[in-house]
Amino acid sequence: MKRIVIFKNGTPEDGKVIVLPETVNQILEIASTKLKCNAKKLFTAKGGLIDDIDLIRDDEIIYVSEGEKFIHNYSCPSVNSGENKPDICIKKACTKDEWLTLNVGGKMFTTTRSTLTGQNPGSMLARMFTDDKGVGWKSSVDENGAYLIDRSAIYFEPIINYLRHNCLVLDKNINPYGVLEEAQFFGLTSLIDQLEEIIEMNQPANDETPITRRELVLKLLGTSTNTELRCQGMNFTGANLTKLDLRNINFKYAVLHKANLTGANLACCNFERADLSKAVFDSANLLGVKMLCANLEGSSLKGCNFEDPAGSRANMEGAHMKSVNLEGSHMAGVNLRVATLKNANLQNCDLRGAVLAGADLENCNLSGCDLQEANLRGANLKDAAFELMLNPLHMAQAVR
Repeated sequence: MKRIVIFKNGTPEDGKVIVLPETVNQILEIASTKLKCNAKKLFTAKGGLIDDIDLIRDDEIIYVSEGEKFIHNYSCPSVNSGENKPDICIKKACTKDEWLTLNVGGKMFTTTRSTLTGQNPGSMLARMFTDDKGVGWKSSVDENGAYLIDRSAIYFEPIINYLRHNCLVLDKNINPYGVLEEAQFFGLTSLIDQLEEIIEMNQPANDETPITRRELVLKLLGTSTNTELRCQGMNFTGANLTKLDLRNINFKYAVLHKANLTGANLACCNFERADLSKAVFDSANLLGVKMLCANLEGSSLKGCNFEDPAGSRANMEGAHMKSVNLEGSHMAGVNLRVATLKNANLQNCDLRGAVLAGADLENCNLSGCDLQEANLRGANLKDAAFELMLNPLHMAQAVR
């Protein structure tokens, strides 16, 4: 299968790689679509008119004209020197301002400005070398004029090759985590996605190593705010996730045993059937959280806020919450239907309008709670403590 690179007549930019079709007319049709022009003629890099498909070689560069003559926009002494050198040399790429030398951690890399800015124009690396009327990245240079970048040369080399060829190649002795670190530093989003896929594919099938705070933070930084972050089934055992903004993350089936989420923003997170046993959620924001059938045995949720004035209620139906500590939490309207709260501490909780129907509240401490309009029908209230209640508990609330 042959392929060619097509450019508009007179310009070395915005080329398109296409598979060589069977006829010249088919190339013209494809070029009209790809280059958004009315393609009528094809020229070689030296300006020769192409009228036969058999004259085109594999990987040849072709210029597309809308009927005008070939525009000589290229200049290279080697073309007429008689030496065995490349057919063309783009004039723009041969200028002093276009070629750059980077001193990355003591190792020199020579490349072009377009290589650094073309693939990911919004990245930090592209912004460093965008030539906007002389306003580029104000970097220090060494004695030879090379731009100094204090990063790892080992992990930068795969990145510069990716920017040159739009293809990621990693030597077997290169750690993809190191390359990922550099890609995230320079803001190369397309490369980050590829590296994360490689790392995930190389993970052993039975790898149960817990994810650390740093790994999760890097994942957060590399994920667009418009993209759902899925942590379904992941292992965060013992992780320190305090005070992080983790809104809307999918933790379904995840393991957060003994994890510390004190002060974290967990609004609208999905913890369905997750293992949250002995985890610490003290003072966390749990607005609209989903904890259906989650295991919270022995966990601490003191002073948490489940109450959403807008009406998005937390759903903890069927959750296993034996010996959980919810003291002082705001839980108005929370759904705790058929949840297990045996030996739980709910002192001074705001449970107005909460659904506790069918819940197991045996030996549960509800002293000082506000249970106004709470639904306790069918709940197991054996040995439950109701001292110093803010509002008296009516029998109608507990009768089936």
